[in-house]
Amino acid sequence: QVRLVESGGGLVQPGGSLRLSCAASGSTFSFYAMGWYRQAPGQNRELVASMASGGTTNYTDSVKGRFTISGDPAKNMFYLQMNSLKPEDTAVYSCKVRDFSKSPAGTDYWGKGTLVTVSS
Repeated sequence: QVRLVESGGGLVQPGGSLRLSCAASGSTFSFYAMGWYRQAPGQNRELVASMASGGTTNYTDSVKGRFTISGDPAKNMFYLQMNSLKPEDTAVYSCKVRDFSKSPAGTDYWGKGTLVTVSS
């Protein structure tokens, strides 16, 4: 059974940095798309950053230049480096992996999320 577990969230002051990690177990991903999502209180979930197994990355405009997505698929680890954090970055951050190795439509796996609070 595939399981994703996020870690690295916490309380940080504006301007600070955090690195989120997403540890996958139960499978090795070779052909995938991975994304970090966030959901603030009262807001819809939004895709913050994504990365394909070929290396292509994308970011939502509000985090471009501040966040960096990366991964080490051989270790089943994915990361989100967050710099210059702002109060509006406060949210629960979750990782999702869409595994294309078994079907063209892909199978989605989600973690439960980690809370990031940016406040002075």
